[in-house]
Amino acid sequence: MSMLDHVDAATNLAKNNELQLLVFKVSIKADSPFYAINVFKTREVIEASRHHLTLLPSSHPLLEGTIILRNMQIPVLNLPSWLDINLSKEEIKKSNILVCDFNGIIIGLRIMIAHRVIKKNWSQMHAPDSYRVGNGGIIMNDTRLDDGSLCLILDYEKFLSDVIPQAMVNTELSPQNLKNLDIPLCLKTGTVLIAEDSKTAQSHLRKIFENSNIKYIIFDNGKLLVEYIASMPMPEDIPAIITDIEMPEMSGFTVVKHLKEQDSTKNIPIIVNSSMTGDNNKREAEVLGADGFVDKTKSHDIIPLIVEILNKK
Repeated sequence: MSMLDHVDAATNLAKNNELQLLVFKVSIKADSPFYAINVFKTREVIEASRHHLTLLPSSHPLLEGTIILRNMQIPVLNLPSWLDINLSKEEIKKSNILVCDFNGIIIGLRIMIAHRVIKKNWSQMHAPDSYRVGNGGIIMNDTRLDDGSLCLILDYEKFLSDVIPQAMVNTELSPQNLKNLDIPLCLKTGTVLIAEDSKTAQSHLRKIFENSNIKYIIFDNGKLLVEYIASMPMPEDIPAIITDIEMPEMSGFTVVKHLKEQDSTKNIPIIVNSSMTGDNNKREAEVLGADGFVDKTKSHDIIPLIVEILNKK
């Protein structure tokens, strides 16, 4: 899609705590809200009517079926239904499919129209506490468009986890990964700090650390983590830090850059744990000083990676 041809490199955005969002609608009704997704999780937007949908028996009700795109079989997820919006047959004919890449998993999200690409600073992304009430919340954060309209960013990882759970992380693997590992004393006695805004990803990380009997604290965004560390009398005692990339207030790249520039925190191992697994993001994490990168479908590898980094140090 032509609007995606003008996307800046991820590295340039990261240095300025910025992101680009593809804004779209899932309904043609005038009062329907705008939604958005990070451009770097998208591949293209295609017309649904041009691609035959093959139904899959005994699948999740929100998994519509699959399409073939350039010899690749892509599952199509019914995003409007997840948002309690029922499209008419006529609307379905006019709809589009947003092809996305999550952790290397290619899926299609049914949408109505792709509106445009916007650039925002992460400080312009807001996550009110109301979005985090209960376990069923599907809105991660929001921002404002130029006309003042509210634009909602959804927990796409929760959607994917609900519909295709086998695509997400296997938390049961974490104890097995530790069987032959010599856990350093600082990791046994210390507390790992984690910045992650997705409740789904938070739940996975909790299980991994609890299964491994390693203490942790989770912060809902990078700014909260950085502020907590600034209040610590001995931050150098932190055994490791884990951060997502996409977070309101402060991105994971900004977290890495900030902590690696401080004498008191520059030697703490920092692992980036993200669903944005493109080479640009891995390279930028390394350039900024991150000690490792783990994609979210392989989060069970985080603790072995921390042990490996600590043993090298």
